[in-house]
Amino acid sequence: MDKWDQRFIDLAKYISEWSKDPSTKVGAVITHPVSKKIISTGFNGFPAGVEDTADRLENRDIKYEMVVHAELNALLFAGNSAEGATLYVYPLAPCARCAVTIIQAGIKRIVTPRPDFEHERWGATLKVAHDLFTEANLTVDYLDL
Repeated sequence: MDKWDQRFIDLAKYISEWSKDPSTKVGAVITHPVSKKIISTGFNGFPAGVEDTADRLENRDIKYEMVVHAELNALLFAGNSAEGATLYVYPLAPCARCAVTIIQAGIKRIVTPRPDFEHERWGATLKVAHDLFTEANLTVDYLDL
């Protein structure tokens, strides 16, 4: 891993701590592939103006319906600037739900920890996302952290 990948995955890790989710904190950073400038950042949380109360955050069924994933938050703020960019995500690889938007936004490279395709809760969606990225010819660099 080069020094820039290390810096940006470390930044995604730092940003993940901004999430109020009590169980899963995810951070994302979108960068320009040549200049290495930061285009956008995001973390998982409820939409702007929606109260993140403990009862919502602790009820998994409600939380999953309301939360905006870190990758999507970063893409929404990046807008058209995401085209051709690199996306760093920590600590989980993108899910299938995010993968379709990542592809559609024009991201060309993803750097993320190696997914556990056997994980009881997330393994299936991580595998679908991986297959989508492969078919769409995105470069995915999995890190062994």
